Amino acid sequence: MTEYSRLKTSRSAAIKANLDYPIIDTDVHTNDFTPALEDYIAKYGGSKLVDELRKAEASRLNSKSNGKDWYQQTPEERQYNRTIRSPWWARVTRNTLDLATYTLPELFYERQAEQGSDYSVLFPNNVLAPAGASKENRQALQRAVNHYHADLYRKYSDRLTPVAGIPMGNPQEAVEELEFAVKTLGLKVANIPGGVKRPIKAIADKYPADQYPEIAKYASYIDFYGLDSEYDYDPFWAKAVELGVPITTHYGSQGWTGRSSISNYMNNHIGHFADGSQAFAKALFFGGVTKRFPELRVAMLEGGADWGAHVYIHLVDRFSKRSLKGLQNYNPDNANSDELFVLFERFGSEFLQEHPLSKEELKKSVLGSSFNRHSRSPVGSELEDFAAAGIETIEDIRDRWVNSFFFGSESDDRTIAAAFNDKANPLGVKINAIYSSDVGHWDVPDLTDPLAESWDLVQEGVISEADFKAYVFNNPYKFYTQANPDFFKGTAVESKVPTLQEDKNLVVA
Repeated sequence: MTEYSRLKTSRSAAIKANLDYPIIDTDVHTNDFTPALEDYIAKYGGSKLVDELRKAEASRLNSKSNGKDWYQQTPEERQYNRTIRSPWWARVTRNTLDLATYTLPELFYERQAEQGSDYSVLFPNNVLAPAGASKENRQALQRAVNHYHADLYRKYSDRLTPVAGIPMGNPQEAVEELEFAVKTLGLKVANIPGGVKRPIKAIADKYPADQYPEIAKYASYIDFYGLDSEYDYDPFWAKAVELGVPITTHYGSQGWTGRSSISNYMNNHIGHFADGSQAFAKALFFGGVTKRFPELRVAMLEGGADWGAHVYIHLVDRFSKRSLKGLQNYNPDNANSDELFVLFERFGSEFLQEHPLSKEELKKSVLGSSFNRHSRSPVGSELEDFAAAGIETIEDIRDRWVNSFFFGSESDDRTIAAAFNDKANPLGVKINAIYSSDVGHWDVPDLTDPLAESWDLVQEGVISEADFKAYVFNNPYKFYTQANPDFFKGTAVESKVPTLQEDKNLVVA
């Protein structure tokens, strides 16, 4: 292919030239050229699917009240309706070359060297738009969008691969679309929404959505698939393992409590991917998904990697206190009524004089309302928060959290240091931080910057050179090849890996 005349040497390319391993970017955002996408979908499924796409796109990340969006409302209306400030100006514009690059596959392919990447996993902006389509057309639209992306990027597959969007409304549609995406389209990575919004049945039965749409808008919960779901998603996880498909998600939490400012986008944005992904990952962990499917590999992107360490540390801490053995420290039956009464007689006799109580009454009063407000104490399996996850030792936590999950961290995110802090992380482990440049979004004004920004963290002592290699190569390589050993077959990465096979960090287990 002929190189575009404005391509230039970049700082990232210069850094990469001195590395003896390939760079794998796990998170690149591309933009669909809308006229071409709509033409493809129209030929695929007719004008009704195009209409569905337009409706779904119009409703994404666009808060409305009484049919008016944020910009159509006065400040008083926003306050009255609590209309959340949605994201705005999310694409790079002044850098016209980059704007075109994210839309034109051939140009992006040619600029891989300039970006400092050997291989990039692409997340087109419409890949999960079908999730907002009607139930009747959701699956057909998702299939059309996936087919379009597979065709569009197929000839660039040695360096670029688009993800397959997978609808998760129910396990059956998820399995069907995963099989089609892999077996028919040849796609290799699945992108799922980290949760599905569902109605609270007790309220929906009393106030049907078609009659009370405003109530339905708010009377809902989020199903994270692994814990407390009304569906059994094990067939989907099993199919992902069977087909060798790594699972990814960009799951945000803008609009959740604490992220619902009616005036400030940054207030709603900062940390929202970490919060949304944490809810999703904990549901898989506590629901036993990573126990039942130890080969499943899941990556949460854009939220950083520090929260992966944070949750891992607290899982270990909580287990030491809230395991069945640890819980005996808080069992009200283990409070010694006789000893408690003696201590009150010696050090608090005035309380007993003013409030004469029996030994059992005294114990109940001291334990307080937190022990007395419920109709009874928990029994049996109600005591075992860690049971479904199969946790008996802290090594089990490591195996079902650290081994199963990978955490996309952006290039300039200094909090990545927590992921690699093996002195703080229990059992001396390092969390699987993976290089997720996030190019294509507003936080990357120039696509040639991210790799260099990551190397700056080494120069500044935030991470070591070994951590840098794990971040940009070892961990991404493990994520994809532990799910599918042949993932990089026929790619630019394959030819560069054989000389690195002695690296113990590349063992696919």
